Amino acid sequence: MSLRQQVEQHLATQPQLVTDHLTRFTILGFELGWLEPVTVEFLLTHSPAFSRQARGVVLLANTGEEAARILTDAALAMKTAGLIRGWRNELYTVLAPNADGTPDLSRPLFQLERGAFRRFGMLSLAVHINGWRQDQHLWIGQRAASKAVDPGRLDNLAAGGMSAGEDATSCAIRELWEEAGVPAALASQVVAAGQLRSTRNETDGTHDEILYCFDLQLPQDFIPHNTDGEVAGFIATSVPETVSRLAELTWDAALVTADFLLRKNWV
Repeated sequence: MSLRQQVEQHLATQPQLVTDHLTRFTILGFELGWLEPVTVEFLLTHSPAFSRQARGVVLLANTGEEAARILTDAALAMKTAGLIRGWRNELYTVLAPNADGTPDLSRPLFQLERGAFRRFGMLSLAVHINGWRQDQHLWIGQRAASKAVDPGRLDNLAAGGMSAGEDATSCAIRELWEEAGVPAALASQVVAAGQLRSTRNETDGTHDEILYCFDLQLPQDFIPHNTDGEVAGFIATSVPETVSRLAELTWDAALVTADFLLRKNWV
């Protein structure tokens, strides 16, 4: 089997979202999330602000500020109950959707704790950076064992969620320094390489994320080093090794890496 066929075979194993058991979550007139049965039961019991209606569960809020307050209160209660883990004390922006379901970046609705997004099945935004060398090697990181999500798995050179008020390029430059020690002068040379969407069922809710992909060519003698404790180490992998280890990467990182290999015609 060729390397390209192996990459395509791995892409065919990427999980897909199954919604048969999920309930649509409507906020401010928009379908913004997916709720699991345990979450529906918890919310309906927790507050009368959550109402079961024909279209699913509806949050009875009139403004973004009110929605954020009610959802944060519910999320804290779910954290106490063990339904939300990995509380980050970091805010993500909830965006109004376009007709095709993509986020409208010009229409922020409210901000909410990052750790609550999967439990509410809401769309989040993230950046992933492929760090590559002229000799056709990719730098792959290994997530620290202390990470709340996918500890110990392999990842891209750098990746991370976009905080409220942050744009994709600024986020990429920040993550490159924090996770891989890439100085701003070099990190600013990142090249935007399109977007991917990763949507799947997870044990802690629904993962729904737009992945802003970037490529960064690194000097042959550059060695990445972590600065924030979130990455255990890095390895430079050849194309055959990269392909053979796709299953060791997180689902999102594998998707971004496979996309890079195909776009660059490295396989």
